[in-house]
Amino acid sequence: MPGFPRLQEAYDVVVLGGGHAGLQAGLKAALLEHTAAIVDRGPKYSRSYYSPRMDNIPGFPDGVSGHALLDHQIAAVRAHEARVGYFTPARAISAERGVAGFRVTFEWLKQTRTTVGTTLVLALGVVDRIESVGGKIDPIFPWANQGIVDFCIICDGHTFPGKTVGVLGDDGFAARTALDLLHFHPASVELLTNGRTALAGSSEPERAQLTAALAEHRIEVRTAEIAGFDEIREKRFGVRFADGSHASYDKGFSALGWYDMHGAIPRSLGARFDADGYVVTDEDCRVLADATGEPIPGLYCVGDLRNGWNQIPEAWATAERAVIHAWASYL
Repeated sequence: MPGFPRLQEAYDVVVLGGGHAGLQAGLKAALLEHTAAIVDRGPKYSRSYYSPRMDNIPGFPDGVSGHALLDHQIAAVRAHEARVGYFTPARAISAERGVAGFRVTFEWLKQTRTTVGTTLVLALGVVDRIESVGGKIDPIFPWANQGIVDFCIICDGHTFPGKTVGVLGDDGFAARTALDLLHFHPASVELLTNGRTALAGSSEPERAQLTAALAEHRIEVRTAEIAGFDEIREKRFGVRFADGSHASYDKGFSALGWYDMHGAIPRSLGARFDADGYVVTDEDCRVLADATGEPIPGLYCVGDLRNGWNQIPEAWATAERAVIHAWASYL
C-alpha cells in the first residue's frame, strides 16, 4: 500500500475533486512535468463508483465498472507520485485567490491543511438526488448498484429498447426525461411521483404542454407514495405503493436532478453560474467571472460541475483542455 504523500507549500496545479475529471487533470499536469495536488474525498464519492457497467468508455469494448475505471486512473496517478500528491480522504474547505495563486484549505488526516496552487482546477462534481422511501435514501441502492435503476440517459439509454421503465420524479425535468426515453424504443414508460403532485412547480403553459405530451405518448403518471422496492432477485424493479398496489418494471430510471452541485467554493471565487446551477466556462474550461463575464486568471472548472454534457469521456476532455491551457498560459 502506498504511503501518505508529503504536502508541499505550493504546486503548479491544485485540483479539488478526485473523480474521473480530477484524476485526469492531476495526471496531465504530471505528464507535462508540473507538480499537482489532488484533494479527494475518496473514490466512493464519484458518481460512477457504484455503476456496474459502462459501455461508452474508450478502450473497454466489453464495458467496465465505475469502480474499476477509477482504480485504473488512481493507479496512473500514483505512478507519478514524484510530481502528484494524491490526498485522500480529504475534504476541501475553501479557496482564496491571491497574488501568488490560489490558497486552498482542506481537511486531511483529521487536520486542517493549506497549500497554494499557481492554478486551480475545480473538479468537485455534483451529487444525484436519490428517491426517499420512509425518510431514507438507501432502500433503492441495491437496485442502482446492480444497474437495474439508471441515472444517465446518454450513458444507459441504449439498454432500454423493448423494456418497461419506471421513471422516478415529478417535475418538468422528470416529465421531459420520460419523453426523451421514448427515443430508445422502450415497451412502455411510466412516471412515478412518490406522493408528490406532478408538475406542481411548472408554469401553467409548461404544465399544459407536458401533460398533453405525456398523454399523447401514453405515459401513465402514478402519484401514489412509494412504500418500498422488491424483485431484485428477478433483476427487476418492483415498486410497492402505500395504497397497496404494486408495479413491476424491467428497468427504473431516476430523473430527480441534483442534490448538491458544490457551488460554495466557485461562488466564493466569483464564478458565474448558468440557470441550471452549473459553473460557466469558456472552451478552455476557464471559469468566467460573474461580474464581468471574463475568464478568472488561473481558475478552471472541469467535469460534471462545468456547464456542458455530463459524460466521462467529456470529463477527461475538459481536464485535458484545462491543464493544457494552464501549461501554455501560466506554467
